[in-house]
Amino acid sequence: MNDLVLDMKQVSLAFDSHKVLDKVDFQLEKGDFAYLVGRTGVGKSSLLKLIYADQRPEEGGIVLGGQKVNPISIKNIPYLRRKLGIVFQDYQLLSDRSVAQNIQFALRASGWKNKADIKKRISEVLMQVGMTGKSHAKPHLLSGGQQQRVAVARALINEPLLMIADEPTGNLDPEASYQLMKLLEQINKAGTTILMATHEYGLIKHFPGKVFELENARLNFYPSPKEFFSAFKSKIDS
Repeated sequence: MNDLVLDMKQVSLAFDSHKVLDKVDFQLEKGDFAYLVGRTGVGKSSLLKLIYADQRPEEGGIVLGGQKVNPISIKNIPYLRRKLGIVFQDYQLLSDRSVAQNIQFALRASGWKNKADIKKRISEVLMQVGMTGKSHAKPHLLSGGQQQRVAVARALINEPLLMIADEPTGNLDPEASYQLMKLLEQINKAGTTILMATHEYGLIKHFPGKVFELENARLNFYPSPKEFFSAFKSKIDS
């Protein structure tokens, strides 16, 4: 059995009287490529925020790479997030800084100090995402697909156990989406566990993985896209 990267047990979350998660169990193993799906507003982003301690559950336990996420003290959150790479739909790049400076900011925030090591690591991740030669460019000079590749490079900087991607193709055209998925596939094959929230079910067909569907505050698990689409069709037909 592979090592558990993420282990959520009996996790519940609610906003006012609206139940988002109801005693959810959720595990990811090393090397998984997993999708988190569900209708808009069902709570996918909230579940992801629990993993990187941006929200706290009402009850239940969360363990990431052997470290408790819940409960966790504020001072330990930066150490937890070094185990994570996070990619958002809107890139979240600093517009007044170059590609290299955006990545350097993330490195320094996680404790890197040696300038030579920082320069070397930035060069490595830019090569990994196919952005060599763009280190001095400002984000506004890049296409959406290129900006998202920079965001992926930034997420890779500390060699995370888990990469969380929250609708990473949401602002991209079909070709850029496909190229980004090819990149994520390569990163996953190199050993990084990936959890991707998406509403673009076509991507799941082309890039198979485990599927977790958030529905009525519970998670439905499908080992492969085939099982997921079979269940999805049954819901539509019923």
